Amino acid sequence: MSNPKIAQKSPFVMEVEPGKYAWCSCGLSAKQPYCDGSHKGTGFAPIIENVTEARKVAWCGCKQTGKAPFCDGSHSKIQ
Repeated sequence: MSNPKIAQKSPFVMEVEPGKYAWCSCGLSAKQPYCDGSHKGTGFAPIIENVTEARKVAWCGCKQTGKAPFCDGSHSKIQ
């Protein structure tokens, strides 16, 4: 697998509590935007993000972001 699967063409915007989150970088997880281990054998690995305070985040859904694991608007360029 050379390119990630597009999970959705918009970010996953949600309130999160402090803690460690494993963001799915391959797009195959059934628990988007988080990793469920579906990447095994693909060459992809989750990105671990340590959130230090409760806040709203926009996790990338298209997996094309240049600021992983967060949305940078790359989904607007997908056809």
